[in-house]
Formats: sequence, structure tokens, C-alpha cells
Amino acid sequence: MAITVAQLQTFIAVSREGSVKGAAARLVVTQPSVSGALSSLERELGVKLFERRGRGVAPTEAGLAFGPYAERTLALMSEGRRAALDAADPGSPRLEVAAVNTAGEYIVPPVLRAFRESFPRVEVGLAVSNRAGVFRRLRSREADLGVGGSPPEDGEFEGVPFLENNHVMVAAPDHPLALRDGIGNRELGGETWLLREPGSGTRLFVDRLLAERGMVPQTMTLGSNGAVKQAVRGGLGISLQSRWAVALELALGLLVELDLSEPLPERRWYALRPVEAPRRAAVEEFLGFLCGEEARRAVAEAQKLPGI
Repeated sequence: MAITVAQLQTFIAVSREGSVKGAAARLVVTQPSVSGALSSLERELGVKLFERRGRGVAPTEAGLAFGPYAERTLALMSEGRRAALDAADPGSPRLEVAAVNTAGEYIVPPVLRAFRESFPRVEVGLAVSNRAGVFRRLRSREADLGVGGSPPEDGEFEGVPFLENNHVMVAAPDHPLALRDGIGNRELGGETWLLREPGSGTRLFVDRLLAERGMVPQTMTLGSNGAVKQAVRGGLGISLQSRWAVALELALGLLVELDLSEPLPERRWYALRPVEAPRRAAVEEFLGFLCGEEARRAVAEAQKLPGI
């Protein structure tokens, strides 16, 4: 069976994009190239992998069954490539980190700066996306280590907690609830909640909290931490945010923390990786650093605001 890497990459791109056109744009190739690679792969396997659905395509039952094996094969090849590069040039190992948006903006950068000072020989790459994107990169082995919330309970990933990630409910300073003490669920449920997009770890946390507390507020979805904070400042609603993400705005008085009658669940940041991932030396070095006191000091220093 002569299945090629290009065919597997094409299959995965079409699966994710839902169209030949989207896959071609993702892979930076022509649409005929995508169609040809898929046809060749289907001939090798002897099954139809996609079927027309609306304006796009969707995997058949055979395509759905084949998908995890295609991803695993490419993941192993990616791991093997990095291992080979490390062995060929042990003086310059490469580490790929994937972080959720909040961690990628406020936690990982100061940690990476401190890590590079202690381990200058390690080349580090950082990709930032939402929670779903981080796990996709870990699953495909595009990333060696992830930084985000707690891992799923299916056992595919392991998580090592290394830093607190508590959340606060914020509003504009002139919001009617800003002057209230002991705000309850009924009052919160009557407000418009500004949410991150589906796939975000913060969104998952908020959805669970609303379900647990029986609240069904009006909601507005925005695509980034910055957009949410600006909308809160503009008086469009209230939002549950990581304290790390709103520390500056709270310190400057641009946002205020609401006083809640019921405390919010405690959360932590986790270092994440597939359970079956090889234990490369560079990954172990970064994981040990991330969970150490030096990383905590680096993050704390980055949060300090001169003159405030």
C-alpha cells in the first residue's frame, strides 16, 4: 500500500475545512491537487472517504473510521522528525508549545523569557488558540506541550497543575451592580453575559457554571479576550474572566470586580500533553521549569504595574 504523507495531509485538511476549496487554501495548493490526492488515497484504500453535503463535503463512515489513524500516523512522523533533529544536533533542541488565548497572552510569554535565560540552547515556538485548537495541535503532535485548563476526562491527555487561574465577574464602573454587595444568582441571571466563542476554555467553564446554578441569561458571543473586555467597558453586559486577563483593567479602574454572594469555583493552569507522547529531554526541561518557583516569579513580575 503506497499511501503518502501528502495524501494524509490532504485528507485531514479536507476533513477539517469541509471543502476541497478550503483544504486547498489551507495547504496552499490547487483544488485539482487536493481532488487528485483524495482520489489516489481512496483508490489505495478501496473505499469512498467523502461525500457531497450541501456546498461542501463530509466524511463517510469509512472516512470517520480512517481519520484517527491518519492523524496518529502524521503525529508519529512529526514526533520522529523532532527526535531525529534533536539527535542530529543535541545542542539546539526544538520545543513547540501551544497555549490557550489567556495563557498565551499573560502566562506563557514571561515564562518563556525566563526559560530562555536558563536554557538558551532550546529553541521554543509558541502557538496561541482556543482550548479546542490546543488539543488539536497536541493530538497531531504539532505541539509538544500545551498550557490551558484541566484536561478532558477521557484519559487521552495528562495535566500537571502549576499555577492558580481564578476567575472574577467584571462590569463597567458605572454598571448598576458595581455598587452592590453579595450579588446573587438571580441578579446575575438577569444580566447580559458576554462570552468567549465555543471551543474556548473560559466559555466551557461559564457554560458549566450557568448550568450548575440554573441561570439562563441573555448572552453575546465575542471572539477574543480583548473584544470581551471592551464590550464590558462599553456597558454591553458583564463577563466572567480569568483574573490574569483583567488585572490591568481592574488596577486602572477601567473595570470593577463584582461582589458575589456565592464564591466561584477555583481553577488552575495545567501543563498538558498526550499520555502516549515520548518524553523528549527539552520537553521535560520546560515542564520542570514551568512547575517551579522561577516560573511563578516570572509571571508575578510581569503582572506588576509601575506606579499603581
